[in-house]
Amino acid sequence: MELITAGGMRMPKLGLGTWRLKGTECTEAVLGALQRGYRHIDTAQMYGNEDAVGEALAATRVARADIHLTTKVWWENLAPDAMRRAMDNSLTQLKTSYVDLYLIHWPAPDMDLPAALGQLVKFQEQGLARHIGVSNFPAALLKRAVEEIRAPICCNQVEYHVLRDQSAVLSYLRAHGMALTAYCPLAQGRLAEHPALDAIARKHNATPAQVALKWLLDQDGVAAIPKAGRATSQQANLDALALVLDDADRAAIAALPKTERFVNPGFAPAWDVPAEGRAA
Repeated sequence: MELITAGGMRMPKLGLGTWRLKGTECTEAVLGALQRGYRHIDTAQMYGNEDAVGEALAATRVARADIHLTTKVWWENLAPDAMRRAMDNSLTQLKTSYVDLYLIHWPAPDMDLPAALGQLVKFQEQGLARHIGVSNFPAALLKRAVEEIRAPICCNQVEYHVLRDQSAVLSYLRAHGMALTAYCPLAQGRLAEHPALDAIARKHNATPAQVALKWLLDQDGVAAIPKAGRATSQQANLDALALVLDDADRAAIAALPKTERFVNPGFAPAWDVPAEGRAA
């Protein structure tokens, strides 16, 4: 599995997303993924499944040191004391003494960003989080975190797929040595029967989802965490790693509209505030 190196972090490019997986289903999905060779597991406080992920981590024969584990603190808990309680609870649920990457899940409209990022730094200094980062930060907010507050974040997790442009965020991350983790990389299942992707897939004896996933994984500094509860889906995602897209494939994907956003809750940040003259 190819690794992304960013800020001292080494993160496998392909991970297992666990949003909407709960209980035994989640535990079995994580165990199965680890058996198949996945070494990157993504969860969050808000998912309500850290306990199920923790059961899998406790049961697997894969050494904890060989697993990259990401979790996230919810936007309503960004005061330092609330963040500490969230971290303690996450570690308890996950049955581990540390996470490899701890993220602010969403920026809060009224957050004290310096205080929240400062608490992330404390977690890193205390060894509770090996690395720290953010999620759903547009380019302008990234710029504030990195250039004004000078937080040592190494990753931004955002919605990214063949129908969503993230060039401004990606350019900023690359310029500052940070990684992008793509959530909803298959647009919540909407790409399974996409005509343009289907044409590419037929050429390579693959599926449209595999084409969409490999398009992301081919990009420098980009990881992807598709949710995959079933063994067949997990294996299909792994098999996508062997797919070789050509220039014509990439041109066809580049021609697709890139304006679709499928995750946009009421508390989301202002996505299109420019940073360095580019739309976010």
